Amino acid sequence: MARLACKRINDPEGMRNKVLDVAEESFQARGYHATSLGDLMAAAGVSGGALHHHFPTKKALALAVIDERVAAAVEETWIAPVLAAASVREGVRAVFEAVAAELEQQGFVRGCPLNNLAHELSLADPDFRIALAAIFSAWRQAIADKARADQRAGREQGTDPQRFAALTVATYSGAMSMAKTAQDATVLRDCLAALGEA
Repeated sequence: MARLACKRINDPEGMRNKVLDVAEESFQARGYHATSLGDLMAAAGVSGGALHHHFPTKKALALAVIDERVAAAVEETWIAPVLAAASVREGVRAVFEAVAAELEQQGFVRGCPLNNLAHELSLADPDFRIALAAIFSAWRQAIADKARADQRAGREQGTDPQRFAALTVATYSGAMSMAKTAQDATVLRDCLAALGEA
């Protein structure tokens, strides 16, 4: 009779990603400070040793979430669509509308992941502030770069690219905070309409 050997599957990258997934979800749902490492270990199904092998501290885990997940979300949701759009205003409009439609479909609003962590962590630690500021900066720069490209193509001549980028990011961030508080995405469309007049 042949014995079936139970093989242990060693997938450190998969485990690391699972921990990042669980941490990202928990930080958004409950906040960084309200999430314990014990909660994360239980939710991810990993031991303390395994967790600490990849993330020696809770801060290291949060910085990885910011650098690898939050930055990627801003890239996917905002930067890539705006840069690929026919114009900066078309890109901004498309993002606002896509996010509003997605929030309406899911039926709840957790807020912008970057905004949520920025509110909670920017004054808690300079490393968090710097990491979060870098994402805001890249987001603004992408919008400004697209506005400059439009200007080179003869559009947006009366627009200051840096100011338009700052206004767009601030409008979206504020709208997402209001939408989260009200649990209603309508404010995104209201703010988009006002932004279109700017």
